[in-house]
Amino acid sequence: MPPMVNLELQPYMTGVGQAARAASAVLARASTAAKNAALFALARRIREQRAALQAANAEDVAAAQAAGLVATMVDRLKLTDGVIAQMAEGCEQVAALPDPIGEITELRQRPSGIAVGRMRVPLGVFGMIYESRPNVTVDAATLAIKSGNACILRGGSEALHSNRALCDLVRAALAEAGLPADAVQLIATTDRAAVGLLITSPEFVDVIIPRGGKGLIERISREARVPVIKHLDGNCHVYVDAQVDLELALCVTDNAKTQKYSPCNAAESLLVHEAVAAAFLPRIGALFAAKGVEMRGDERALALLRGVAGAKLAAATEADWAEEYLAAIISVKVVGSLDEAIAHINRYGSHHTDAILTENHSNAMRFLREVDSASVMVNASTRFADGFEFGLGAEIGISTDKLHARGPVGLDGLTSLKWVVLGHGEVRS
Repeated sequence: MPPMVNLELQPYMTGVGQAARAASAVLARASTAAKNAALFALARRIREQRAALQAANAEDVAAAQAAGLVATMVDRLKLTDGVIAQMAEGCEQVAALPDPIGEITELRQRPSGIAVGRMRVPLGVFGMIYESRPNVTVDAATLAIKSGNACILRGGSEALHSNRALCDLVRAALAEAGLPADAVQLIATTDRAAVGLLITSPEFVDVIIPRGGKGLIERISREARVPVIKHLDGNCHVYVDAQVDLELALCVTDNAKTQKYSPCNAAESLLVHEAVAAAFLPRIGALFAAKGVEMRGDERALALLRGVAGAKLAAATEADWAEEYLAAIISVKVVGSLDEAIAHINRYGSHHTDAILTENHSNAMRFLREVDSASVMVNASTRFADGFEFGLGAEIGISTDKLHARGPVGLDGLTSLKWVVLGHGEVRS
């Protein structure tokens, strides 16, 4: 895909939208065999073109380093041997998933003689706006193909060469399988005005999925005239209940916070019941101190943490309870009851992922019912809130909205349900 400059954006974006809409009609009726053939062809091409992909990626990495991009962002850009192997394997994993399209469920016979059910169908065309990680290009393309959708991709300028190279492979794999290459298109300009046109084109695009920083997602949500699947923050909580296996709680809490700091499913807030605070907080505090995690606590938590050698401590402010740090920082609060914990999470949380650690079944069930989040867990790390870990094969993103898709968005999240009626000449009396 050649670079494009000085585009007349409106006609260019109209052409992209028209091509996507036409391709979506073909994908919607494509056979499972054809879609899987495209995915297997893509996996093969990714492996075969590893050197070419890494050469394109090296241009992006060098430019990012020269521009002073922070090291964590540069690291996200890199197409290492491991990342390339994972992309190829991911294509094959999505191919192995059941095809949801055309499935009829909830079929019920009515007294009139008709049978009424629901059929799963593609959304049509989705637009994906994302930053940094070029492997998202392949994730989005594979899920689009298997779910029978067309997609229009707009990656970040920092990954332009990598995304172009990957999209070329996707389009070649589609053509090899006899499917329209325009089912997956990469916007070939870094002009931000192209995003504005994409998100205000409901005649071409059925849903927009932004993945990136809070500023990007807020802009998309504010300006879009197309439905948006999104989440803004990942202020995830771990609540340690009064009746708990302390060893389990230490292990899970440590993993939820420190296994990786940057993902949106890392724990940012720790709530501890007052009945176990004296036994639990000094021990988790020591684990956090050894890893350089700063603890911002209320007065009761700080009183129990001050004796921990090497602990980085600070008094929590009101803003800390709602903060997504994406860093080695966690807020810590001692609570007097399960009710207080649930109320705190529902007030300050971001409705992403929250976990209770408990041996009390009734408390666990209350937590599952009453915490208003997309993923709610019992005795497990919040880091499991991920499409692959949930068995979706891959994910297009996380949704904290309540309509349509919620939580990790996989194949089913890129589909809709329509009512179908099967009859034998019945008429309504």
